[in-house]
Amino acid sequence: MMTNLFSVFDPSSSIFNLSLNWMSTFLGLLMIPPTYWLMPSRYNMFWNSILLTLHKEFKTLLGPSSHSGSTFIFVSLFSLILFNNFMGLFPYIFTSTSHLTLTLTLALPLWLCFMIYGWINNTQHMFAHLVPQGTPAILMPFMVCIETISNVIRPGTLAVRLAANMIAGHLLLTLLGNTGPSISYMIVSLLLIGQIALLILESAVAIIQSYVFAVLSTLYSSEVN
Repeated sequence: MMTNLFSVFDPSSSIFNLSLNWMSTFLGLLMIPPTYWLMPSRYNMFWNSILLTLHKEFKTLLGPSSHSGSTFIFVSLFSLILFNNFMGLFPYIFTSTSHLTLTLTLALPLWLCFMIYGWINNTQHMFAHLVPQGTPAILMPFMVCIETISNVIRPGTLAVRLAANMIAGHLLLTLLGNTGPSISYMIVSLLLIGQIALLILESAVAIIQSYVFAVLSTLYSSEVN
């Protein structure tokens, strides 16, 4: 039972199938009609308004001294994660954001770039960030250790948070789907309502986790400036 349950997260052992499964990360972009990019529509305007709102919010988090194009990477990160989260809700489509292979690949390089940039260009600020203002002198060595550990585990927490939330929701959907054939017809309707409600909840989780990942990455970037 456990093997079948977690098999929905297995990208397959075949090299050919493995490449096709991971291609789902970008496969949906190929299905977008060219007219979406060339001709304005309601969906295009709605998506552009969302991106503009995110740009303004990320710009505020980065500070007034940041470059106007500095939010592009975080808006793109939000779009990529949101797209893959929603793609995983469709049947028979591999959920790439449920694997640390993808989430850690997104989080770790960003964190490394922020740390390298901060320690090279703002060394004094990075040292000062290890000791919060107003810390007693006797507690400073402990605060340095605590702040260093909390800083080092940031990419791991970013990656695990996204993957764990995607796995949890998909496991619940799989469990409800597997119990369907073994129950009476009277409970099937209740089970169907529960699956629809859970699917709506998973859609909300997909949006929230994409937003959380992008916002936390923006905050980590703002700390090194």
